[in-house]
Amino acid sequence: MKAIHGGKATHDTIDSPKIAALRRGGLLPQASVYPAERRATRDLWRRRTHLMRQRSALLAHFQHPKSQDNLPEIGKKIADKAIRDGVAERVADPAGQKSVAVDLAPITSDDPQLGDRERSIVQAATHHDANTLDLVQTVPGIGKILSLVLLYAIHAMARFPRGQDVVA
Repeated sequence: MKAIHGGKATHDTIDSPKIAALRRGGLLPQASVYPAERRATRDLWRRRTHLMRQRSALLAHFQHPKSQDNLPEIGKKIADKAIRDGVAERVADPAGQKSVAVDLAPITSDDPQLGDRERSIVQAATHHDANTLDLVQTVPGIGKILSLVLLYAIHAMARFPRGQDVVA
């Protein structure tokens, strides 16, 4: 309400006409309560996303010692566990080796947890809405992860009167 002109003082008698005008004009979308049976899975999904972002940052951080020491390219994805073995030993400086080892340790310990979380999320999503999950995965370019993101972000297509409203 503070973004609207004249919205310095806020109380019901001032705010209610402004909210009503926004609602009538279609500028204020109707809120939707997320279903209680899906909240725990959505929170698990958000935790997995947080861990994946941390993992990506650590993998990206490995590029600094590699570029500082002019090491040759590994040539494969360092995200794979088999390729990560022996990566720290490629750095000549002992402090650099320790830095790389520190970065790679959480990644190695998080691998089983991430796989377990993904399996739990897929099982819960299949239980919640198997038809929609299968339907979304038929779209070219949408895999398992993106289909889960869409399923838990939208949670009910029926609440959108038109396809354009989903995008908005």
